[in-house]
Amino acid sequence: MVDKIISVQGKASVKNSGLTDANQTLMKITAWVIMAIAVTLSLYQLYTAGVAALTALVQRSIHLGAILTLTFLLKPAFPKLRKDKFSFSLFFDWVLVGLSIYCTFYICNNLMAIFERQGDWLSQDRVVSVIGTLLVLEACRRVIGLVMTGVCAISIAYAFFGPYMPELIIHKGYSIERIATTLWLTTEGIFGLPIGVAATFVFVFVLFGAILETTGGGAFFIDMAYALTGRFSGGPAKASVLASGFMGSISGSAVGNVVATGTFTIPMMKKVGYRSHVAGAIEAAASTGGQLMPPIMGAGAFLMAEFTNTSYLTIIKVALVPAIMYYLTVLIFVHYEAKKYGLKGQPKESLPKVRTVIKNGLHFIIPVMILIYVLMSNYSPMMAGFIAVVSTLLISIIANFIRWAVNGKDAVSLFRFGMIEFKLILKALENGAKNAIMVSVACAAAGIIVGMVSLTGMGLKFSSLVVDLSYGIEIFAILLIGCASLVLGMGLPVTASYIVLATLAGPALMDMGVPVLVAHMIVFWYSQDANVTPPVSLASFAGAGIAKANPMKTALTSWKLAKGLYIIPIIMAYRPLLGMGNNYELFHWQVIVTMITTTLGLVAFATALERYFIRKTTLVETLLFWLAAIGLFWPAYWADSAGFIALIIACALQKFHSITPTTT
Repeated sequence: MVDKIISVQGKASVKNSGLTDANQTLMKITAWVIMAIAVTLSLYQLYTAGVAALTALVQRSIHLGAILTLTFLLKPAFPKLRKDKFSFSLFFDWVLVGLSIYCTFYICNNLMAIFERQGDWLSQDRVVSVIGTLLVLEACRRVIGLVMTGVCAISIAYAFFGPYMPELIIHKGYSIERIATTLWLTTEGIFGLPIGVAATFVFVFVLFGAILETTGGGAFFIDMAYALTGRFSGGPAKASVLASGFMGSISGSAVGNVVATGTFTIPMMKKVGYRSHVAGAIEAAASTGGQLMPPIMGAGAFLMAEFTNTSYLTIIKVALVPAIMYYLTVLIFVHYEAKKYGLKGQPKESLPKVRTVIKNGLHFIIPVMILIYVLMSNYSPMMAGFIAVVSTLLISIIANFIRWAVNGKDAVSLFRFGMIEFKLILKALENGAKNAIMVSVACAAAGIIVGMVSLTGMGLKFSSLVVDLSYGIEIFAILLIGCASLVLGMGLPVTASYIVLATLAGPALMDMGVPVLVAHMIVFWYSQDANVTPPVSLASFAGAGIAKANPMKTALTSWKLAKGLYIIPIIMAYRPLLGMGNNYELFHWQVIVTMITTTLGLVAFATALERYFIRKTTLVETLLFWLAAIGLFWPAYWADSAGFIALIIACALQKFHSITPTTT
């Protein structure tokens, strides 16, 4: 642990760091404090999720106070600081920790008084509010970067300098007191809906993922994916898609998922013949899709449920089919890549045995099944997450105890076994809190933006601007939102990008008649595009680093593989893919027809883009596949019929006109 903290602060180890004895002691204390706070935060979140709920402002402030403390101790203010100034750096971080604790304590200790004097603030209220807001900005700078921090600062400046803004966005302006107290002492700013979701639903599911990963569940699902698909053409790539789909939903970060699962999947893909940049791109596209896959969707499902006042169960129901369509598109591209280059599956002998994998990890399926059952039984997401966490811990302990009783009694005593399990639980709780830092800081920072947008009325102005620029045409508005999300995604995490876009651009789609849930789903899908769209492509660059491939080449390939990310939201706007609007039910015949035509259209689109189906396509066949894709996507049944006919003809030509297969 101490070595890890030293590494975080830019040092290799205590022994070789060149630090004085006093500094080494300080580092040891810091390491223990980090572990204690992380474990305590996880236990606190479990308590409030499954035992007793707290007042919103108290719940959120304690959560954020702990997250800020972990941020300042784990993320140094000056990573490249010289060794002789190291003690000053850590001292500065501890000062910020003290301020974070005080600002949190101030809210909890004066809660009723704060409620009573809304608008009639004391000088101490103003000081604490300014300090708390600055602490969130500094945490944002350390965890997310200068771009997100700059956006938050600009939103505050816009609220202050309102009278001096251009006529299109002018407003009366607000004082520093009004801005700071709105952000820190109400639920309209930093402690608003975004951090509320992060401090309740999101954290328990992040903790669930961390416990599953720490106890071996992540390895189990990866092994299962390889055991099921590894022997087929392009098997490791298909296994990567399946494994990343599951783990990405839980991890809440496409980049984090690339790093976690890509370490295993990318070398396996390269081993069977995938080009380096293609292997990295497949992992990036698959990990990005994990954010779209129920039940967790990163943090999106919970945020969307709160924003749209829709039940969590409804969100995951309507999100499932589009997410499967996205993964189907990626799998098709992967399959064609394997066929074009003659990539075979791995020998059966080198793959994990399905029976062995199930035997060793069957108990990891039980918590997932319990989670699904609890969600389907209309329990709250918080309670579902609580039950999933507790059941995962209990089942893991029981499974390990049975193994110890059968095989390990002679090697390890019962006391030693208990200590190993206890340390494993502590590690899982610690990892859960650390994994939540990114999402929580992003949500707190996004609360600044949302608060200023609400205070100044910028949301209505921006929505009107989108409507005006798009001339009231849905497709143009959607494309504008896609471009905005790409720009925002260059500096904002997916969660923050979705919150900002939902606040600013979502109302524009609703003004055009798009149902509220469909509008939010479109915005959420496009908030993912910066992960795989050049020139930024954060997930692609992470995959390129592991694959040792050209980053831009990897980004362009992942952009191609993830085409479903751009097409499916447009279908949502024009056709009842989600079963929303005009009183459609999810299993209405028109909804089912839309699902079928969209799926066939994606197959035709991928085939036309890759110019490969059973064999390499001719020019005429490629043209037919393009026509089929356009017809099947077009929101008219006559176009669906024409597209389906074109697809049948193209497939028949592929099947019955023998042409010697060629590779490129």
